[in-house]
Amino acid sequence: MNVKLTTTLPLATLTLITGACNSVEKQREEVKNVRPNILLILADDMGYSDLGCYGGEIHTPNLDRLAQNGVRFNRFYNAGRSCPTRASLLTGLYPHQAGIGRMTFDDHLPGYRGTMTHNGVTIAEALGTAGYQTGMIGKWHVAETPLRPDQREWLAHQVQYDEFAPKENYPTHRGFDDFYGTIYGVVDYFDPFSLVNGEDPVKEVPEGYYSTIALSDSAVSYIHRYSKSENPFFMYLAYHSPHWPLHALEEDIKKYEDVYKVGWEAIRDARYKRMKERDIFNDQSEFLSVRQSAKEWEINPDREWDAHAMAVHAAMIDRMDQGIGKVLKALEESGKLENTLILFMSDNGCSPEICQNYSPGENDRPDKMRDGTPIIYPKKKEVLPGPETTYASLGPEWANVANTPFRFWKAKMYEGGICTPMITHWPAGIKIEKGTICNDVCHIIDIMATCIELSESEYPKNYKGNTILPVEGKSLVPILQTGKREGHKIIGFEHFNEKALMSDDGWKIVRPGKNASWELYNLNTDRSEQHDLADKYPDRVAQMDKQYEDWAKRTLVVPAPE
Repeated sequence: MNVKLTTTLPLATLTLITGACNSVEKQREEVKNVRPNILLILADDMGYSDLGCYGGEIHTPNLDRLAQNGVRFNRFYNAGRSCPTRASLLTGLYPHQAGIGRMTFDDHLPGYRGTMTHNGVTIAEALGTAGYQTGMIGKWHVAETPLRPDQREWLAHQVQYDEFAPKENYPTHRGFDDFYGTIYGVVDYFDPFSLVNGEDPVKEVPEGYYSTIALSDSAVSYIHRYSKSENPFFMYLAYHSPHWPLHALEEDIKKYEDVYKVGWEAIRDARYKRMKERDIFNDQSEFLSVRQSAKEWEINPDREWDAHAMAVHAAMIDRMDQGIGKVLKALEESGKLENTLILFMSDNGCSPEICQNYSPGENDRPDKMRDGTPIIYPKKKEVLPGPETTYASLGPEWANVANTPFRFWKAKMYEGGICTPMITHWPAGIKIEKGTICNDVCHIIDIMATCIELSESEYPKNYKGNTILPVEGKSLVPILQTGKREGHKIIGFEHFNEKALMSDDGWKIVRPGKNASWELYNLNTDRSEQHDLADKYPDRVAQMDKQYEDWAKRTLVVPAPE
């Protein structure tokens, strides 16, 4: 384990409002033997370097404040895509074991049922049995979402149905006392499809509605309500932001309207420079990958559109951070901040998708608004993104920037797809230095084990008549308290035939596609996977290939759909 105190960030305005030192010490003494509240916050498709505390230029003072007073992880991994990551996060199992090896459609194989199966329990189910209040706000995306003949009209709110997926797979049937959010994965931020309160569809939203604000305000309401009870709470706040479509408030976009006019390379280089200044990878001095596009900004005919698109992306993250500020204020006002473990992370790397090239009116992508106004998918970048009347995304060039310093992006098993920021904050419980950057390899499966330990609950062998698979993760508590833990011997990854495996000595194999060969990287010296060493160390590749095959069989990766 190698941890190091970070360079002090220029964030003078972000001091925690905790009163005089003696009152803080008294408060800590009072909560020393009290089980903590747990607040899990998940961003959607956010890049590795988007946050200020990870090198980004986006204004994120509240998350930066948590990082200054907590711990940042630089090797925290996920499952590479939204629904598999969420299933893994909630259950402490690998995504295939939890039933979502791919997307939310049933392929009729054990690891690919398209919904969270009952091989595992959720954190809410486990902690609920230990007396925790449990609430979820935001994006669910772990239930099978069947398509209907009138899908186009349904997406536009012009027909109504009682359920967006089988209700037995809603959050309120998987351990959550309360739920406000969406069942599907992609939403119109101004008028979300599949919005539910508890189990009831929200048939209309008020004028001026914006998803990120509504989710933040709901979290504030939950906190004030839960704080009236003597029982601790577990709350899962899953923002849609900054997943496409690029939808943001005009006032937020204006903050960034000139920032990105300098282009992809200049922003990427500036992020890398700040990452070095802030010692994000304190064991490596050079870690910037080669740009993945030969396009030059100066001769890009779509400079205005592209700069504006990234400004909208930044605005979406900025508004999420503003919402997190509201949540922190609610915790402070309720006297709960001191003994609340806050975990913030992203479900995967930034997305390279060009969603304006998709077919509108299908799956979860509407082609018109509630009043029938057509939604423009600007394939030729003919209208600027941001308002509800457009449906667009960043594309690969900006995704490469957002994922600085890594290569690739969402759905790939390179670092750009599976390694994302993770911040922990817990004044009463973190014993290592504030602002520490942790180099330990950790994974989304570790969150369940962490919650089990802190809640003093038991992970069940059986639950409601179902045999439960053993939890795969390892608790993060030893890291937070001592800076050390015994990590995973191996960690495996698979998504649509993209495969990877990491060993505890820092080596990683990657197979980018069904017919590709294994690549080999030494992440101890090459965090950005620039140097494929497979030809140099064939015996190591063969050994790790065998480990991967054993892991894949054990975790239901195989058999896989054709």
